[in-house]
Amino acid sequence: MRLLERKYRFLLIITLLLLAHFQSISQDNTIQQSGSVPQSGVGYDSQGRPIKKNRQDSLQHRDRYADSITIFYRYYDSSRTRSIDSSINDYDKRGAMPYTYDNLGNMGTAARSLLFNPILKAGWDAGFHQYDVYNYTVENTKFFQTTRPFTELNYTLASKAEQTVDFFHTQNKKNNLNYSIEYQFINSPGIYRNQNNSHNNFRFTTHYLSPNRRYECFFIYLSNKHASSENGGLTSAGELDSLTGTLNNPAQLTTQLGNPSIFTPNPFNTSVTTGNIYKESNFLYRHQYDFGTKDSIVTDSSVIHLFYPRFRVQHTLQYATNDYQFFDNYVDTNYQHFFNYTPPSDTLSFHDRWVRVSNEFSLISFPDKNNQSQYAKVGAIVQNMKLTTQNNIDSATHNFYDISLIGEYRNRTRNKLWDVIANGQLYLNGMHAGDYQAYISLKRMLSKRLGSLQIGFQNVNRTPSFIYSGETSFPMLPHGSFTKENTTHIFGIYYNEKAGFKLSGDYYLVNNYAYSDSFFKSSQYLSLFNVLHIYGEKTIKLAKHWNYYAEVHLQQATGNAPVNIPQFLTRQRIAFEGNFYTNLFLSTGFEVRFMSNYKAPNYSPFTGQFFYQDNYSFNNRPDINFFFHFRIKSFKAFARLENLNTLKTSNFSFTHYNFKLQDYPGTGLWLRVGIWWNFIN
Repeated sequence: MRLLERKYRFLLIITLLLLAHFQSISQDNTIQQSGSVPQSGVGYDSQGRPIKKNRQDSLQHRDRYADSITIFYRYYDSSRTRSIDSSINDYDKRGAMPYTYDNLGNMGTAARSLLFNPILKAGWDAGFHQYDVYNYTVENTKFFQTTRPFTELNYTLASKAEQTVDFFHTQNKKNNLNYSIEYQFINSPGIYRNQNNSHNNFRFTTHYLSPNRRYECFFIYLSNKHASSENGGLTSAGELDSLTGTLNNPAQLTTQLGNPSIFTPNPFNTSVTTGNIYKESNFLYRHQYDFGTKDSIVTDSSVIHLFYPRFRVQHTLQYATNDYQFFDNYVDTNYQHFFNYTPPSDTLSFHDRWVRVSNEFSLISFPDKNNQSQYAKVGAIVQNMKLTTQNNIDSATHNFYDISLIGEYRNRTRNKLWDVIANGQLYLNGMHAGDYQAYISLKRMLSKRLGSLQIGFQNVNRTPSFIYSGETSFPMLPHGSFTKENTTHIFGIYYNEKAGFKLSGDYYLVNNYAYSDSFFKSSQYLSLFNVLHIYGEKTIKLAKHWNYYAEVHLQQATGNAPVNIPQFLTRQRIAFEGNFYTNLFLSTGFEVRFMSNYKAPNYSPFTGQFFYQDNYSFNNRPDINFFFHFRIKSFKAFARLENLNTLKTSNFSFTHYNFKLQDYPGTGLWLRVGIWWNFIN
């Protein structure tokens, strides 16, 4: 079966590349990023609704956009339309992990945010978040509207056979029916023993609007599978100093977990013998029926019927399964020596499986028929949950439920000057009774010259994640009983696009903070503490084709708060960029990331938790990368030479490794080359 799976993946990649080749030969199309549809007499407003275009357009003998495409999208549960980003100067917008995250030294391994990032969501949370950065989610799902079929293909190859494949396709079968398909594959053998991982993400969406525009439905299916080996870190970080010259092979170093005799740095080996396999499947179906006012647009060649909702009845059904499993088929004495844990047998297995079914019933009112971005919503959610736990000793099944009320108000004014969002959820009964979340945000466009200002407030009262409860199959032992966490978040954002400047601030006030404090234990900090985070970014034009991009994060936690965050984090980029030879867009230069010395958390491969520690700190060099990005029409290419900072001048080898966590070193010089290609049918 594993061989067939590898052959299937290989054939899929070859098929997509051949498709890209033939389409590129037969087509020479460009993307028009605009809000108007290249169709005589008809356009779209900012909310994606048809409107009549200027009369003079119908007098043209030929549509100058006949060989172009108009495509836009909006996120699930949002009414704001957006355009596809075709910029090339920031790889963070394309890569799998942003610079504000760090992993365990290999792409695809467990990752964490370098910024204070508490869970601001009430209700169910299993507690496993180390692979969240690689996930497809309902919240980041996009629903597209396009005048022509659109395909995007990405293939990235890096050192040690690390590879990433991204495929996306969307098209409108009719003007009221769209579907999209997304697939992402990340595979990396790693440079250390037992560090190979494989991630597969798939998402399918469809959106349908009935001809009379009264009935509308949205469907999302997404699947995330993470298979990641765990090595527990190096047994002795000092062995890195012995890696010199031609013997510079970190795979020779011993690790705390994993059988060294079965380690092979094979890019097609996706098997896991010691590590985690997490699986998620999520089906969501939202449908709604509107009552409102009819209207129409008469053009030179057709009549377009419009409908403006005034009252909506909405139902959302969601079925989700989550599997979390850690296993080790080669248990040895390292457990007692490194982790102070005695396994019950010569193999180890922890497995939690959740099945969740939720039904949301809502009523929505639209006060202004010409502004669908203004509405008030009230509703209720009933959720049923089933948990099956299994380990080496026993298994059990638990059933839970939740009943909650929701409310929401949004108003993005037609002049686009004001944007108000307010929502809340209260859990009345069930597993999370007493949980609630409240959010309000007010945004004002000051002017084109001054930019925009946004302020907001958020308060979340939540039951700590289930892994801290002591009922899970994972060996996480809580210190006493836990009470509900309460987090207040106050934020403000000032953005001036014309000046290339952004300034934001986040203030967190946290009470009863639940956290992990060792490989197998959790605790709760009952005292009140706060965290302040200030962020600023600025684009500076140095010369005609030279730009400087500066991003700075400052954060500070009070008292003895059990959080591990750097006080200072910055990314600085200097780039030579511009538009050359009509169709060539170029961005090349250097990127530097630096963070202040701090006591980074440690990591438990058994429970998937980054846990608080107060003993170990490290002093890293700044991360230095060289990049060369360019775009020719719809073809984009990225070449990056990363970790130049690991150079050792004494023997001219790239072996001065930065550490991610204690016993987890990063990589040396790393070459990454990738292409992104858009096709229009």
